[in-house]
Amino acid sequence: MKMVEEKGGGREALSRKIDEIARKEGIRFPPSLVTELKERLLRQKLSTSETAKIVREVAQRFHKALVDPHESVGIVAAQSIGEPGTQMTLRTFHYAGVAEMNVTLGLPRLIELVDARRVPSTPMMTVYVDPKLRSNREAVQEIALRIEVTTLPDVASVGTVVEELKVVISPQGPLLHTRGVKRADIEAALTENLDSRLFEVRPGSGGGETRSLEIHLHDRGTATKTKKEEAVEEMPFKKLLLASEEAKSVRIKGVTGIKRALIRKEKDEYVIYTEGSNLDGVLEIPGVDAARTTTNSVFEIYRVFGVEAARTALIHEASRTLGEQGLGVDVRHLMLVSDMMTNEGDIRAIGRHGISGKKTSVLARAAFEITAAHLLHAAITGETDELRGVAENIIVGQPITLGTGAVNLVYRPIRTALPPGVVPPPASPAATAAATGTPTHGTEEVA
Repeated sequence: MKMVEEKGGGREALSRKIDEIARKEGIRFPPSLVTELKERLLRQKLSTSETAKIVREVAQRFHKALVDPHESVGIVAAQSIGEPGTQMTLRTFHYAGVAEMNVTLGLPRLIELVDARRVPSTPMMTVYVDPKLRSNREAVQEIALRIEVTTLPDVASVGTVVEELKVVISPQGPLLHTRGVKRADIEAALTENLDSRLFEVRPGSGGGETRSLEIHLHDRGTATKTKKEEAVEEMPFKKLLLASEEAKSVRIKGVTGIKRALIRKEKDEYVIYTEGSNLDGVLEIPGVDAARTTTNSVFEIYRVFGVEAARTALIHEASRTLGEQGLGVDVRHLMLVSDMMTNEGDIRAIGRHGISGKKTSVLARAAFEITAAHLLHAAITGETDELRGVAENIIVGQPITLGTGAVNLVYRPIRTALPPGVVPPPASPAATAAATGTPTHGTEEVA
């Protein structure tokens, strides 16, 4: 007997059944877990008894994974990430399986993530193409050429003729073909990017696609110039050098910031890896699969997709960095760190300019860095420290408010009549508070 059908009503019935079985086990599943468990059960097409058995097993494992009340999850996460972090290699660059493509890994990459660096030291992108094009290398190569920046020296030779004060640009036929560029593209890029008040683009010698282009210094005549302007005018040779340098930096095609785009076959599809990152620019290229394309720049993901996507990217990047070193860290520790970095709607570093520097406790801030400055500022502004955290309680030498230290036990004795003439001993302040019904924060009464 099958439990559910692959229909909307069956899915809702299965969700209710999962919740019901979990409640009998004393567990309340989060909606995301119910959804994932439901989808997997539907694919297996199990009977009612088999489904109930699996849900009960999931509930038991979920219960074992729950955190105890007053557990110091922050300290556990810090220890769980920090200790393996000391075993990580300090080697900055590593070949990530792609020819001639370097990427920062190991401890330097982990430091980049927790410091919330806006620009990674080696930005790169993994670009996927639409499903209908993924196995067509020619189509993927065309997309890669549209992504990779093509500058003038990539397709033409640039030389100067000092006697005639001009720069000569000679397009190279094979390079034009390889890069998918036409002579008209070069002319349009030069006309658009060069300052028309200083330089003039003219056609040169030759014919066809390899016909040269010439950049001449603009002669505005001397009628509108004063003697002083003529005297202070730059030397023409300096202008010629400026024209040559500006021409070499002209971008003909491609996405700004993408220095190279390499193609690699993975399983049954071709994937484009880029040196440099520009997520919003690449997503505008036709044929790019926007759902799977990603970058190792967390701030670009935050700017394009929002803070939730940035949180997921932080978890993924940290988990991958640790995994590549063979270090197994429970993902929940990384999730806690990512939550702390993104819970205010933007990305904050874990340091004195971010989370640690914005703690409410004066002693906790002073214990981290720049102790004297924090204490002086707190004294001037009259701050108070309620000693609720770990570091500040250790500094003053009293138990921390975590685990058993988070609960105060008050013993209220059973009152009995004393014999005549016997004077009762003085009561302690805690007992007096309990006897008079004075509320005590964070206490449990034991009869």
